[in-house]
Amino acid sequence: MAGSNQNQEYVLTEYRGQSSLPTFIEMYRVSSDTVREAIFDGIEITTRFVKRSFDIAFSSVVMLLGLPIFLTVMLITKLTSPGPVFYKQERIGRNGIPFYIYKFRSMIVKSEVNGPQTTSDDDPRITPWGNIMRKTHLDELPQFWNVLKGDMAIVGPRPERAFFIRQITEKAPAYWKLLALKPGITSIGQVDYGYAESVDQMVERMRVDLRYLEDVSILTDLEIIFKTVGTMIGGKGK
Repeated sequence: MAGSNQNQEYVLTEYRGQSSLPTFIEMYRVSSDTVREAIFDGIEITTRFVKRSFDIAFSSVVMLLGLPIFLTVMLITKLTSPGPVFYKQERIGRNGIPFYIYKFRSMIVKSEVNGPQTTSDDDPRITPWGNIMRKTHLDELPQFWNVLKGDMAIVGPRPERAFFIRQITEKAPAYWKLLALKPGITSIGQVDYGYAESVDQMVERMRVDLRYLEDVSILTDLEIIFKTVGTMIGGKGK
């Protein structure tokens, strides 16, 4: 209980004067305990255990067997555009706690000097190789490290930035429900709806992601993973 309240206070302190996330939390008086009791605790403990065990095992296998792919992507990223191989960005995780998400860099350096922006198919900030990575989701591979660290799950609502969460919740307050779960590398919203290029599209995708809360299970996760692999092979990402 004390640890949860400390995490809540951390979020409020971290974003006070910098973001509207505290206002969002205070407006609905949603604490970490309330969210967990309302939704997370509604998921059977065996389901939680199986889901986390699967996440650890799956991520470990991907990172070990996929090492040649990781190294190849790292090399091509380094050779095709100036700048670091990896890119990290602060996102909001379960119970509103911020964490850094990792990706292979798909854009030019300093791509957000004017502040947070959404992306589109013809975004000039995306490098040619970055465009290929985004269509095949190769840029997301480093997030398996986020899963091993415990920040994310394989399947779960995609994490957003505080800047966009403020705008989403103004249009759709139900977004807070998604903060009850760990964010995922992939989600039902990502495979059934796709990437969002605006806040309105984020709201539409959120409504799809809310369906996941109705049936959190390893079978649902496997179905979403298979659909995601199909998207990667078909190059249908953005």
